[in-house]
Amino acid sequence: MSLDNFIKKHASNWMKEGKGEYSDIVISSRIRLARNIDNIPFPQLADQNQQKQVEKMVSETIDNKDHYRFLLMSSLSYEDRLTLVEKHLISPTLINESKYSGVWLNNEETVSIMINEEDHIRIQVVLPSLNLEEGLQVADEIDNLIESKLEYGFDEQKGYLTACPTNLGTGLRASVMVHLPALVLTKQINRVLTAVSQLGLAVRGIYGEGSESLGNILQISNQVTLGQSETEIIDNLRRVSKQIIDHELNSRKYLMEENKVALLDKVYRAYGILSNAYTITSKEALELLSYVKLGVDLELLDGINPHFFKELIVITRPGFLQKLYGQQLSSEVRDIKRAEVIREVLQKK
Repeated sequence: MSLDNFIKKHASNWMKEGKGEYSDIVISSRIRLARNIDNIPFPQLADQNQQKQVEKMVSETIDNKDHYRFLLMSSLSYEDRLTLVEKHLISPTLINESKYSGVWLNNEETVSIMINEEDHIRIQVVLPSLNLEEGLQVADEIDNLIESKLEYGFDEQKGYLTACPTNLGTGLRASVMVHLPALVLTKQINRVLTAVSQLGLAVRGIYGEGSESLGNILQISNQVTLGQSETEIIDNLRRVSKQIIDHELNSRKYLMEENKVALLDKVYRAYGILSNAYTITSKEALELLSYVKLGVDLELLDGINPHFFKELIVITRPGFLQKLYGQQLSSEVRDIKRAEVIREVLQKK
């Protein structure tokens, strides 16, 4: 199978080039709702029979099963589970969960319904660009359907009961994944992120809590789920995200007007290395891809497939590379194959 066909077959919808609001800076928007079935212990305390019961009960609520497929974690190889994390379809936590942990995925891979993760049910919607409201609407529709058939754990004061107290209330975690290379180059990123944290939002790496920032990509999400409505959470995140986007746009303008030679050097050095390297680590690849993406956004580079960035931040990861080549690869071989894939993608016109 050619690389083109492989990407088309395995790409989630959010990985395709977004045409929504601020699509050059906002990679994706994610909505996640945490829910638990009443009178069944949380997954960490439930025995296997109870976890199996949860999996069966949730599966029976899924309508239009032709539009969904169920993946049981215990039936997948580690590489396949890792690929699902790299595509942002499941959380890193779900990889090592119980025998009855799994995920329902829709055909477009915009909806993930995780079973027996930290909570019994985690409904996730991931869309390209800044699409928080649409994502919440989709998640709420699925949530209402499941709740019409199952009784959730709920308290009048605490809201939806969750395994982690920080998710009490709405159980909603909303986030935007943003690409902020100009803020990094102008050394404004720490100032901006400090201000973000003071507004009640969390800043995390590319794979969420506990992950590092790679490729100048960060996830901005709400920290408070109790005492605010879903709409208030979304509105606040959108407002702050727009402020961050404005700072990034202003930094890009400054670089173009005041430091264009240094910017061109950064962009073309990155492009030169990626176009010619025969071995490259994941971390270095993401950093260099970030600056090539900036060059494309600012029209300093042309003739590059506009989809390249979202594709490459996923397919150059360890699990996806091994799926592409159909075998386990040592880290040294992955570095060689990663460089090969990058060269091929960047050469596409």
